Amino acid sequence: MSDSYLERVLDMLGEPPGRYRNPMAWGEIEGELGTILPEGYKEIIDGYAPVLVNGHLSLKHPATERWNLGEWIHSTAEAWSQVEWDDGEPEGDPRISLGTPELEFGTPNGLIPIASTDRGETIFHAPRGAQGKGSLFVEDGEGEFFEYSMGFAEWLWRWLVGEEVTGPGGSAFYPGPVALQDLPMTPTERPESRYGPPRGM
Repeated sequence: MSDSYLERVLDMLGEPPGRYRNPMAWGEIEGELGTILPEGYKEIIDGYAPVLVNGHLSLKHPATERWNLGEWIHSTAEAWSQVEWDDGEPEGDPRISLGTPELEFGTPNGLIPIASTDRGETIFHAPRGAQGKGSLFVEDGEGEFFEYSMGFAEWLWRWLVGEEVTGPGGSAFYPGPVALQDLPMTPTERPESRYGPPRGM
């Protein structure tokens, strides 16, 4: 099923440039994390990142110096590890699903940040979520976590078609082709937006 969602996403985004495809970069980042990241996620990142999708969703890449995924995962996990929850635990506490006593970030037993939006949302891969099958958690920017028992390709497809997969009221639907804007690789670069094929929406 996940492969069909990957195909749907690729169809929606159009021909992937694949500018920075590099298996060694994934090996390095996965070695540091101690776990394998989902294949569908890596395929999308290799095909399009570093990129901004529909003006909101930021995808970074492990093989680039600027917008480097590994550095971002490390710094983001470190920042989340410093959070002190006001009431002792976050809303939608991921520890219940993960079966862990402590909420960890950037580890196979916890939440690994893999993408973010300019609306403050952070998307996490949870290798032990959904009773060990793997799942996604989305923090909505307000300190509440929502679990989605699906892979990243399915999550992205549902996000692109306007489903609420960042919490209630969190849809970000834009009709027409998907807008893709490469993230600038130098301070002076101003990449123009390009668009996926028509999708009848």
